[in-house]
Parts: sequence; C-alpha cells; structure tokens
Amino acid sequence: MAKEDYEMVMGLEVHAELSTKTKIFCSCPTEFGAEPNKHTCPVCMAMPGTLPVLNEKVVEYAVKAGLATNCEISRNSKNDRKNYFYPDLPKSYQISQFDMPLCEHGYVEIDGENGEKKKIRLTRIHIEEDAGKLNHNEFGGGSLVDLNRAGVPLIEIVSEPDLRSPEEVDKYLRKIKSILEYIEVSDCKMQEGSLRADVNVSVRKKGATEFGTRTEMKNMNSFRSIVRAIEYEAERQIEVIEDGGKIEQETLRWDDVSGRTFSMRDKEDAQDYRYFPDPDLVAIRLSDEYIENIKNNLPELPESRRARYISEYNLTEKDSNLLTASKYLSNMFEDAEKICKEPKAVANWLLSDVSRILNEKELEPESIPFTAEQLAKMIILINKGTISSAIAKKVLEELFENPKDPEEIIQEKGWIQISDEGAIKEVVLKILEANPQSIADYKAGKDRALGFLVGQAMKETKGKANPQMLNKMFLEELK
Repeated sequence: MAKEDYEMVMGLEVHAELSTKTKIFCSCPTEFGAEPNKHTCPVCMAMPGTLPVLNEKVVEYAVKAGLATNCEISRNSKNDRKNYFYPDLPKSYQISQFDMPLCEHGYVEIDGENGEKKKIRLTRIHIEEDAGKLNHNEFGGGSLVDLNRAGVPLIEIVSEPDLRSPEEVDKYLRKIKSILEYIEVSDCKMQEGSLRADVNVSVRKKGATEFGTRTEMKNMNSFRSIVRAIEYEAERQIEVIEDGGKIEQETLRWDDVSGRTFSMRDKEDAQDYRYFPDPDLVAIRLSDEYIENIKNNLPELPESRRARYISEYNLTEKDSNLLTASKYLSNMFEDAEKICKEPKAVANWLLSDVSRILNEKELEPESIPFTAEQLAKMIILINKGTISSAIAKKVLEELFENPKDPEEIIQEKGWIQISDEGAIKEVVLKILEANPQSIADYKAGKDRALGFLVGQAMKETKGKANPQMLNKMFLEELK
C-alpha cells in the first residue's frame, strides 16, 4: 500500500515555563542565562530536611491558561510525586499532578481545511517543576549538571490525539504559543527552552477506527524541526508496517542534522511512574470567587483582537489573522499605528517585507531588532515624500542590521528622495532620448512602456527619484 493509504494521528504534550519571578517550590529566581548553579538553594537542590512550599502565582497562571483554552477549572486539586530517575533533578522524582489536575476538558480552535474551524481537544493542563540541564563534554567525557532550571515552574498542556497532519500540528502549536503570550503567563522563547513539546506520532490505515502504536519524540523546541520530525517518523512507521514489521512503543530522539529519529528508551506508561500524592504539600482548594476574578481580568485574546482589527482598522480577515498570531507583531502594529495613523501601511510592511526578512533569517517576531516608533517614522518619511517605497525597503534592511532613527540612516546613506523638478526633468529627458522604441510603443497604445521608462529613471537615480513626479513628467513629455 502507498503512503496515501495511511492516516497520521498526533497528540502533543506542550511544556511552557511560567514567567513567575521565583521557582515553583522555593524563592530562587527563574531568569534565564545565569552562571551554572547560581539560582539554587537547599530546596531546589533537594537537601535533606528541606520542604517545598507551593508558589501561589503558579496556580494563578495555570488557571489563566485553562480559562483561555476553554478548560474546566478544578476546585480541588493536589500535587503528586512522579517517580523515575532524573539525572538532572536531584530528588530523583518530579513533583507534578496525576489524577487531579488544575484544568481539564478544554479545546483550542485552528483553521482547518477549506477555511473551516477545527477544535483540538485538550485533555488537561497541570503544573509541575522543570528538571535541570546536563552539559555534556564531548571531548573530555562525562557530564556536568546545571540546576538553575530545576524547580522552574511549568504547565504541561496535553492534547487529545486530534491532529492529523504536520500542518495541523504547526497551527496548533502556534495557537498555543499565541494564547500563552497574550495572557502573559510565559515568554514562550523556544530558543531558551521556555516552550517545548513532546510529540506522539502513530499511523493507521485510512478508515481504521483503532489507533496505531505511538512513538514519542521528546523536548522539541522548533516549529520547523517538529514538522520535519513528524514527516520522517510517519514515513518510517509506514515502511516498517509495509515490510511486515511491528511498531514499538518507545521514546525517540530527533536529530535535526541527519533528519532522522533514534531510539532512546521504551516509552513509559502512567503506572511506570508510581504516582502518589506528595505528603509535603497541602491540597489545592480554589473558590468560585478566585476563578471568577482571574476570568474577569484576562487580557484581550487573539480572536477578540482579530475582530477589532477588521472593524476598527478595516483590515482583511487574512491580514488580521496573520498580525494577531503573534502578540509581539500585533503589539508592534498597534504601537506603530498610534504614531503614524496609517494602519494599512503598517500592516503591509509587517506582513510583507518584515515577515520576508524574518523568514529568510529564520527568526521569530520577538527578534525584530527595531522599535515600533522606528517603523512608524519610516512610514511617515514615505508619506512626506522624503524617501520612496524603494528606498524604504533599503532602510528596512538597514534597520534589521543597525537599528536606529530612519532619518539618521537616510542622511548617512544619502538616500533622500529627489523631488527637485529640474533634476527630475533632466533624468526624464535623458531616459526618453535613450529609449525611442518605448516612446513609439507608448504612442501605439502599449501602456506598459510607461512603466518601463519610469523603471529606467528609478534605476538611473538609484531609486531616489520621486515616482509620482516621474510619472507626471513622463506623461507630459509623451503627449
């Protein structure tokens, strides 16, 4: 049977580090990038006689995430010990949640095929502590442990196996990232490990009702890598089945360089973890008033902002979707629009040239090095006629490399638009003299000849001539 005869089935466990100032069970800071083992104390190093104390902000942020993803919030919850050997978690167990998570039975919507909305169900969202990090010495052998991350609070968002393609997984992950950014519970910096996913993949014959055996790829923190890994793993499983083999339930490691998965260990089931309630922590009790207060104070979510962009700024649904997919991009749009009062121009620059450069550099919107004010100033300079749109593209490239006031850039580079009538007239006459065939073509009714002549004039002036003045003068000369 061919690949087309099979269906992919995916479910994800998304881990998001919460943006609390301190860890989940102690007062150590959570900020990224400190010297190894600087953000540690007897509690997160699991010294004998120490006791954990739950950070209330962690519960609040988890409830926020649950409400933003349409979950039911548990009034009664607890923490459990999840037992297996973690080389980078000193207790050799993780404090997590098992049978009484804070949030259950939610969903998020993604754009499915044919423009229809598709609900991806969420099994649960629970809180837990992160593990530390092993730094491997490839040359001298051995590993060193950094416990700065041990005890950093996480929420784990577990989906049902509702995803059917790598494209759906990509949309789902981006939606989760967007929601967490909007409600400000996680910075979602994937390059720092703040957002990562365990991806469960299985395949089955089309029309089958039973799921196939799944494999799990751990701790993936790149949209591109996740899509590639799913495509590879699904094809691998299909080949094994077609060759008469059997898929083993196991945990895999994705190697981005070779583009392959490698077996790490057998995949554990819940009973392997020997969960039991943590005796050092009290149960979590939430009142209706507590939950209602968080619900009433949720920030504006992507769907609401998208609808506002369509009604308030007359943006298209497509552009509104693209802008609001990233809170950072959306905030930049709003901040720039307040300065230049040109919503469509700001949206066009962000969604065309800015997005193109981000894609080329493989960067997320958070990595845009310039400010909304600098983008707005560039648009104001175009409207004033100080620079042309062609020059603005060069200014934008420069803003990515050397972000500063656009006026400084055009002064330094000598990119101020030529709007002097005498200078432009001189260029127009020169171009007409060099292109008699284009003059004949225009007079014969070929309007494209005018565009060619304007293009030649722009090339002659290195993009600095005022295009409106060029058009006007060419038309006058071609009468």
